Parts: sequence; structure tokens; C-alpha cells
Amino acid sequence: MNYKKYWRKTSLKQKDIGNLFLNEISKSSPKNFLEIGIFQGVTARNICELLYKIHKDNFRYIGIDIFNYDEKSKHEVIPNVNFKNPLKQFYYRYIKRENPYSLTSVRKLLKKFEQNIEIIKGDSNKILPNIDLSNVDYVFLDGGHSYETVKNDLNNCKIVINNNGIVLCDDYNLSYAPGVKKAIDEFSSNKQYEIKILFERFARIKKK
Repeated sequence: MNYKKYWRKTSLKQKDIGNLFLNEISKSSPKNFLEIGIFQGVTARNICELLYKIHKDNFRYIGIDIFNYDEKSKHEVIPNVNFKNPLKQFYYRYIKRENPYSLTSVRKLLKKFEQNIEIIKGDSNKILPNIDLSNVDYVFLDGGHSYETVKNDLNNCKIVINNNGIVLCDDYNLSYAPGVKKAIDEFSSNKQYEIKILFERFARIKKK
């Protein structure tokens, strides 16, 4: 399956990285997927397409995003939500008249799978402790990039790893967000966990 960009911004824009990402997920065939950091919903749509291909309607996707970077802590790395392509900027602003980085727009993109998904607006630091993750078997962690947030997200996802699930962390070696690597390295120093760096970008954490 090929990773599609749906004419939106995505962090998985480098050549073939999206395909490698989907191939990595398909190896585990997860049924209950959690994505922390949805952004414009491109990866979410690709994940749902993949899970549908594997399981038909027998899958569940949960996505968490704040959908408003003004609410984020000043310590977070703030991604650029504006398009470099002026045609895309014009299309969303004047033709569709919607912000592709909004809860409404992302839900439209994922409407095909509305019976299988749950989109939650808010800060993962506050939301994750209140969600039952006991049935989640795969997490894609790409939310806040501060050391504190990554550390909290990982600690809250321990139950997934301890239940033999996988946490795949994005931007492990991101130069302008060193807190990501620091938090992952500290977390995976637990001798129960195995960490593997994939494609010089992702950190896959699972139980040994």
C-alpha cells in the first residue's frame, strides 16, 4: 500500500518514508491503534486505510491532537501549519474555506471510517491518563516534542508495551527537538524494553 498525502501537509513527506512507515505497521497487523499528534489527518487516513485493508471493519483508531497551537506550552516545538505551495493555500482558504488543521476538517478527511474512529481534542498530557489503553496494541507517538511531554506520553503508554504492543516514536533524531531523543532514551533504559531505530527517524519500543 502506498502512502497518500491527500493534498495536505504531513510530516512523512520525504521520499518513500510514508511507505516504509505503513509497511512497518503492517508487520504487526494492529487492530486497536492510537495516534498522538494527528496534525492535518494525513497519517490518520493512511493508517485507517491500511487497517481496513487488513481487518475490514474490525479495527479501532483513536487520535489525539490539540488542534490549536496557541494553547500549547511555549516549551513545545510548533510546526508550521501553512502551505509552501500557494495553490494549496488558495484552495483551502478561498475555495474550501476551511482550515485543514482543524477538528472539523480532519473529521471530514476521515469520514469514510467514522464508525471506527474516535478523535479527541486536547493535550495528551491531560487526556492520556484518563483513557483506557488496555486494548490498544499500537501507538504512533508524534505529539508534543518537548522532553516533558514525550516523557509523559511514554509513561502513559507503558501499559501498551507491557501488554506486548508497540510504541513507534517519530522524530527520534530531530536536531531542533533534542528532548524527544532524551525522553525516549531514558524511557527505554528500562531493561524490560527493547528500542530499535528505524530508517534513521523512528524509535520502535517494545517489550523484550
